[in-house]
Amino acid sequence: MALPRILLVDDNKTRTQQLEIVLQFMEYQVETVTSLDYDARADEPGRFLLIFLGHGIARQATVLRELEERPDKTPVILLIDKGSGQQLSTAMSSLVFHVLEWPATYPELRRVIDKSAEPLPVPQTAEGNAREALSGEHHFSAIERLQGVSRAIVNVRKLIRQVAESDATVLILGESGTGKEVVARALHDASIRRSKLFVPINCGAIPGELLESELFGHEKGAFTGALSARQGRFEMAEGGTLFLDEIGDMPMTMQVKLLRVLQERTFERVGSNKTIHCDVRIVAATHRSLEDEIKDNRFREDLFYRLNVFPIEMPALRERPEDIPLLVDDLVSRMQASNRGSVRLTKAALAVLMLHEWPGNIRELANLIERLAIIYPKGEVDVAELPEKFQHYQAPEGIADDTEAADDDIVDEAAAAIAETSEDFIGNSATGMTALAQLPEQGIDLKEYLNIMEIDLIRQALEECNGVVAHAAKRLNMRRTTLVEKLRKYELQR
Repeated sequence: MALPRILLVDDNKTRTQQLEIVLQFMEYQVETVTSLDYDARADEPGRFLLIFLGHGIARQATVLRELEERPDKTPVILLIDKGSGQQLSTAMSSLVFHVLEWPATYPELRRVIDKSAEPLPVPQTAEGNAREALSGEHHFSAIERLQGVSRAIVNVRKLIRQVAESDATVLILGESGTGKEVVARALHDASIRRSKLFVPINCGAIPGELLESELFGHEKGAFTGALSARQGRFEMAEGGTLFLDEIGDMPMTMQVKLLRVLQERTFERVGSNKTIHCDVRIVAATHRSLEDEIKDNRFREDLFYRLNVFPIEMPALRERPEDIPLLVDDLVSRMQASNRGSVRLTKAALAVLMLHEWPGNIRELANLIERLAIIYPKGEVDVAELPEKFQHYQAPEGIADDTEAADDDIVDEAAAAIAETSEDFIGNSATGMTALAQLPEQGIDLKEYLNIMEIDLIRQALEECNGVVAHAAKRLNMRRTTLVEKLRKYELQR
């Protein structure tokens, strides 16, 4: 599947280069042009997901007017330099989707892009209000909540894009608390059914004798206590998405009835012989291994194959610790938006959280952040303020909290890593630098020496890997996000 395209119109080469690196890392195809070459690239309607426009470019007003007149109404994000104090006229502000200060943090950029890709709001009808009530947190789209830069979560977002627009049944696998319902909501939000209801039901939380009525509804007098007719979840989700959470806990008797509905797309309410046709997309999820459940005769094999058309596996939080800072930022942002307080964690505290195993996954992390916000409202939490179970972890030495010190520490940390893992390379750099047998009498600028060495090794890795950042990062034994930051810092091109 082709990656979504983004057009970057900017005359500022440095800003263009920085943003292009980040967007490519986020798995977008980026086309860059100057304002003078803009016409040749932007003449095909619907070609681009969105357009970034640099502030202060030549023909800025003309470009904005032309974009506004385009029939496809591609969202335009205007880039302005952070701290520049640039003011936009009301007329110009009305022509852009969002004004973004650059450099921006990854979460800021992710939120803006995801928001620009959201469908236009559906007028608030009774159905729209019901959908909002059922879907829970409507201030933040589901795709916004899939925070992370790890390979595993990037792959999950890729799979969602691939299957969202089809009607294929999706089976989401993963431990409890990993965010399986978030994936289900993201699938619905990105599908052609997004204007209809997303209806969740937890198959493990409802007694077996009541589950049939919950799914298919019942007629008045169908059983004791059925004082009136009632719609089931299949009818409520008509035209939309039905999310069957914890499908692995569904009783065998109900599995047979569900299989029939999936095969024939028809069902009857409890106490009725009238057949009802349904048009519903099924998304199911479980924390169990359904293959093992089949071996133990607790899950039907034929139902498994009906559900397992397109599997998506959510990684456990312990498998993607690099995503924890972004997840914390997202959790705090959502708390602030719902007036549930705020809290800030130091870099040392975040580093300790990244060492924890997180048996409860993101749900456990969310509970921790909420608890810290209550205990330290709008305060700063360091390692000492974390709960007792985190106190046995040793935070990496030299982690600083102020930006300037952090930059120095990153250089020192990188230098230590190079010295530790790349001893064989020292003295063989392409620039002809040789290893120092001993410290010269006049001394050296150690930081500059190590920076030069680091730049040279990065260049070598990129050349060997034909400019593929992920492969180069593996050669350098570092995370891809770290290498992207270094490319930006040293203004290196692939």
